[in-house]
Amino acid sequence: MAFDLKDLGWDDDWSKVFAPFAADQLVPGRVAIEFNYIYRVFAQSGELQTQHSGRLRHEAESLSAVGDWVAVKPTPGEATGTIEAILPRRSKFSRKVAGELTKEQIVAANIDTVFIVMGLDGDYNPRRLERYLILAYESGARPVVILNKSDVADHLAEDMDEIQGLAVGIPVHAISAKEKAGIDVITGYLGPGKTGALLGSSGVGKSTLVNALLGEEKFKTNDVRAHDSRGRHTTRHRNLILLPELRGLLVDTPGMRELQLWSQGEGGRDSFEDILELAQGCHFTDCRHRDEPRCAVKQAVEEGTLAADRLEGFLKLQDELKSLEARKDVRAQIDAKRKIKSVSQSLKRLYKDRES
Repeated sequence: MAFDLKDLGWDDDWSKVFAPFAADQLVPGRVAIEFNYIYRVFAQSGELQTQHSGRLRHEAESLSAVGDWVAVKPTPGEATGTIEAILPRRSKFSRKVAGELTKEQIVAANIDTVFIVMGLDGDYNPRRLERYLILAYESGARPVVILNKSDVADHLAEDMDEIQGLAVGIPVHAISAKEKAGIDVITGYLGPGKTGALLGSSGVGKSTLVNALLGEEKFKTNDVRAHDSRGRHTTRHRNLILLPELRGLLVDTPGMRELQLWSQGEGGRDSFEDILELAQGCHFTDCRHRDEPRCAVKQAVEEGTLAADRLEGFLKLQDELKSLEARKDVRAQIDAKRKIKSVSQSLKRLYKDRES
């Protein structure tokens, strides 16, 4: 199956960036699936199964992610090839990898709109949404909140008000993917060459939503557990899915049970603008809103104008980011020492060869 690159998001700016690679007889492609360092790439000639070149594995700061545009060296006569370069990303949704390792995981790249999906059943969790909002702001893509399962919501109006209070200035839509109610609002963000990404925990109905947008039951879905509305992973790998009728694309992702932050930029400021505005009234300019006297933020909690769990979530995220930055510094020092050691060993070998 051949692909129209424009339907994949290709444009004149990508062509300009790719020009040096075209001169080397490489072809552009977009990463659709990654599994154990094997990448399925959509190219003009069709699907290619690819791997990174040895040089790229050695030199690249990060390997390809779903949504990346890459330069591929096709294998003559076969539907395979080698990824020789990754084009600069316009946007990326990143998190820290699960566990103790201090490393970035790029969930999706070159996304126009990040759809943060949350269920209006037992999955409803405003504190988790705060984390998604920070990462979405940092991604460079447009964030949109999708409250799914409106057909089973007991307090829809109240839930909408609460989420709109957290996601100030961000579109918030209530839909039912199962009933195909309200999904037309999502298609408004997608169109020829536009890419969206569905993010959320297991059981929020991402695969059901994809099927509704495709108009067919293409992806497996599972019922959530009755007692807590938690789901099992039905999507096991990140997929770049073509939406033929819209001529757009959608990245479906596995549910994230662990969502650790990776960077500290303007995302935190945008997500907690209410607390930062209150902080301007604190007596101390460096107030941490913990034990300091005359803290305007704590006063707002006492007066009931700021929810206590909202402040608790803010402080928890601040501690997490501080710890992350410290671990990044340690990792940077270790990497620097390794580079110095490697250069030193290379110089020793060079001098030894000259002497001999």
